Amino acid sequence: MSKINTILAGSIALASIPVLADTQINNYTAFAGYTGIFNTPTAEVLKKGSIDIGYNNNLDLRGERYVDGHNYIFAAGLFDGLEVSGQIAASSMHDNLFNAEIKAEKQTRDLSFNLKYQLPFVPKEWFNLAIGGKDLGGAANKYETYYLAGSREWNDFRFSAGFAVSDRATGQMDGAFAGIEWQPLNWFSLQVEHDADAVNAGLRLTVPKEWIYDVGTLTLTSKFYSNTDHAEKDTFWGVNFSMPLFEQAKLNDPTEAAPAPILDNHKKREAAFEAHYQQQRELAQKPLEVAKQEVTERDEYRKSLTLQTRELKNALIDDGLEAISVGFNRDPHIVVSFENYVFNRNDIDAIGLVLGRIAEHIDEPEAKYTIQLLNRGIPMLSVRGDIDNYREFINTSSTPDMDIRRGEMDPIGSVSWVGMPKANSPYFRPRVTIGPSLDSHFATDIGVYDFSLAIKADVDVPMWYGGGISVSAETEVAKTDDYETGKAFGRFAKDSGVTQATIYQTLDLPYGIYNQTHIGFFKEFNDYTGIKNETTWLSENGRHQLNAEIGYLEYDDYDLDRDYQTLSYRYNWVEQDVSFHATAGRFFYEDSGVKLETRFWFGDSYISVFAQDTDVQVAGIAFSIPLTPRKDMAPIRYGQIKGNEAWRHEVSTRIGESTNALVIGRGHSINTPVNLDKTFLNQGRLSSSYIYSNLARLREAYLTYR
Repeated sequence: MSKINTILAGSIALASIPVLADTQINNYTAFAGYTGIFNTPTAEVLKKGSIDIGYNNNLDLRGERYVDGHNYIFAAGLFDGLEVSGQIAASSMHDNLFNAEIKAEKQTRDLSFNLKYQLPFVPKEWFNLAIGGKDLGGAANKYETYYLAGSREWNDFRFSAGFAVSDRATGQMDGAFAGIEWQPLNWFSLQVEHDADAVNAGLRLTVPKEWIYDVGTLTLTSKFYSNTDHAEKDTFWGVNFSMPLFEQAKLNDPTEAAPAPILDNHKKREAAFEAHYQQQRELAQKPLEVAKQEVTERDEYRKSLTLQTRELKNALIDDGLEAISVGFNRDPHIVVSFENYVFNRNDIDAIGLVLGRIAEHIDEPEAKYTIQLLNRGIPMLSVRGDIDNYREFINTSSTPDMDIRRGEMDPIGSVSWVGMPKANSPYFRPRVTIGPSLDSHFATDIGVYDFSLAIKADVDVPMWYGGGISVSAETEVAKTDDYETGKAFGRFAKDSGVTQATIYQTLDLPYGIYNQTHIGFFKEFNDYTGIKNETTWLSENGRHQLNAEIGYLEYDDYDLDRDYQTLSYRYNWVEQDVSFHATAGRFFYEDSGVKLETRFWFGDSYISVFAQDTDVQVAGIAFSIPLTPRKDMAPIRYGQIKGNEAWRHEVSTRIGESTNALVIGRGHSINTPVNLDKTFLNQGRLSSSYIYSNLARLREAYLTYR
C-alpha cells in the first residue's frame, strides 16, 4: 500500500508542475551502464568528448536477482555516435571471495565493457536508432547482452523501444523492451520502462551546473517502483557526474573584435610614419638636401624596426620562452627562434603566442615572418607567412596563409640579430615534473579496488645539443591492505627510491628521422643497468609515424639479462582527432605478439580502447589527461617545477578464455620521462596537418595569454 501511495503522491506533485515547452531532454546513464533509463537503453549516446562517472546500488547478481550492492560506471563519448563504458558490479567492497564462508554466499565481483553506436543514416527528424552490447569480449560473461534501440522525442517526452537478447535468469533484456521519459523541467525527469521482465519507475534530479561552478552536471536518481519478482527490495538509488573533457576553440566564437594593443600600436606608428614622410617631402623640395633625405629615411626606418623587434624579444622573454633569438632584414623579414618549456601540454599554444606577439609588435608594411621551434637545440618545426595576413586572422578569424615545415627553417639572408642570440638559455636548469605513480587492480576476487600510490618526481636537466640527464624517483604515500608485505599484491607495491637514472642523447637525422638513446639505471620490478634506443620517422604532414625500439638490460644482482625489440606504426586522422596505433615484436618480459590501440583525442586528453595478443589475449580502456596547467610556471635560474602533462591510466581484462585470471606485465616496454614521442614530437602532433586542423587554438592561445 505504501508503494501505491508513493506513486500517487508523486503523480499529484508532477501534475501540479507547469510543462515548459522546448525543453531539451537530458540523456542519463542507466543503472546497467549505458545511456538509458534504469535497465533499458535508449538510442541516445554521450556527446563526443563527454564523460560520465556514476554509482548505484542496484546490483544485478549474476542475472539471477536484484540485491543491494555496488555498481561503478565510467562512460565516455569517444566519437560522434560512439559511446563506450566500463562497469564494476560487486556484492561487497573488500570481502575476499577465496574465503570459503564468503564463497558460499555466492557473491559476485565483475568487470564488464559496454559499447553503443548510434546509426548515422537515419534522419534525425524521424527518430534515432542505435545498436549495442553489454559485457563484451571478457571471460566469464555474466551480463552479456545485445540490443537494438530506437528513440523519438515529442515535446517534453522521449519514447524508446527495442529488442534485446540475453541469458539472464530474470528475463531482463531478453525480448522486447520500451520506456517513456517525461522532462517537464530541465532539472527534473520522470521515467518508466518495461525491461522485457518487469515495469520500473523512478525520477531524476539534476543539480544546475552553475551551482557547481559550471564544472559539470550532477544527477541524483531514485528507482522507487518495480513489479519484478526477483528483487529483495523495492527502491534503489544512484548518483552520476558528467562533464566535457575539453572546450573546443572555434574560429567563429564571439570574441573581442581585435586585440587592443595591435590596433593602438598600428595607429600610433601610422601617424608617426606619416609625419616623418611629410617632413621628408618638404626636405625633398630643397635639392641640396636630397642625399641627406635618403640617408635619414633609411636610418629612421632601421631605428624603428630595431625598436619593434627589441620590444618583441622582451615580450617573449616575459612569456617564459627560452633560447630566444629575434632578428630582421631589410625586406623586411622578421625571424624568431625559441624553445618552449612553459606550454608543456601542447607546443601549438607556444607557437600561437609567438605568432600573436609578432603581429602585435611588428607593423612594417608587407613584412614577413619566420619562426623556428627548437627542442634541446634541435630544430623541430618552422612556420612562415605574412604578418599583415596573420594580424587579420587574429582580428577577424579569417584563415591565415602559412607555410609549415618540420625541421630547420629555410635560410634567410642578411639577418641582423637583436641583442645576443639564444637569450634565456635553457641549459643546466633542472626541470622537475611531479605526478602520481599508481599500481592498481580492479574487480578482483580480493577487492573492488586495490592500489599502491606514490608521488613521482622526474628531473630532466638539458645540458647540451639534444642531450642531458634524466633522473626519476618516487615515494609511496598510500596503499590498500592487499598491497602490504606478504599480501596478494605486496610484491607490486611502490618502493621509495630512484627508479631511473640515465644520460640521454637525441639526434635529428635526414628525411624526418630522429634517434634517441638512454644509458643508465632502470628499475623494472628488479634493478637493471642497460641501454634503450628508439628511432622514429615522422612523415612531413604528420599522418604517418614509424618507431623502432630496442632495449638491452642486465640484472644488477644476477648474471642474467633482458632484451626486447618492437616496431610500431601510427596513423593520425587529424580531421577527426583519432589516431590508430599498432605495435609488434618481443616485449620486456619475453612475451611476443601484437598490440592495437585507437586513441580518441579531446584537446590534450585522450581516451583509448586497446587489445593485445601476446601469450594471453587482453582488451581494455585507457585514458591520458594533463595534470598540469595549460601554461606552467616560467623557468627561473634554479629550474622549473611542473605537473605531468600526459598521465596515463588503464584498465584491462583477459578475453577469449573461460576464466578471468589477472594479466600483469604483458606487452610491456620501458617508458622514459624524456622520449621522442612526448618530449620532442608533441605526442605525435608536431606537424602541419595538426596545426591546420587547430587554427582556432593558435588564435585562442594568443588571446588568452597575451
